[in-house]
Amino acid sequence: MRVDPRTLGWLSRALTHEMSAVQQYLAQSVLARLWGDEALAAHLRREAVEEMEHAERLMERLILLGMAPSAGNLPPARLGRGVEDLLAADRQLEADAVRLYQEALAHAQRMRDADSAALLEGILGEELAHVRELDEMMTERTQHG
Repeated sequence: MRVDPRTLGWLSRALTHEMSAVQQYLAQSVLARLWGDEALAAHLRREAVEEMEHAERLMERLILLGMAPSAGNLPPARLGRGVEDLLAADRQLEADAVRLYQEALAHAQRMRDADSAALLEGILGEELAHVRELDEMMTERTQHG
């Protein structure tokens, strides 16, 4: 099977992003626990697990295409001095993911790679849901305190 190298590049970029998200959410979960906010810590840990599931799906696709997955260099986790800082960093992370998946999906569609497009479209929908959830959380925090 001939695979477009740019498609492999998009899948690898997406994998790096997902592994970076796992790192960020997990580090923030630890920080929230250290602050004594067990509910936020549990929420952030669940987000880390969901991002890890995205990474697993991307790895499977890469392996099926004959490429060994490699996440590349991960940027440092973005933390902060308070919950608002964490939410803002996560909102940026998810907005970056949406842009990445939109561009990757457009490429897969141009290449008529239906399997990669389906994978990317599915993860894009989940990332869009993360953005909406973060927007709701940020709105709640500004309205209640």
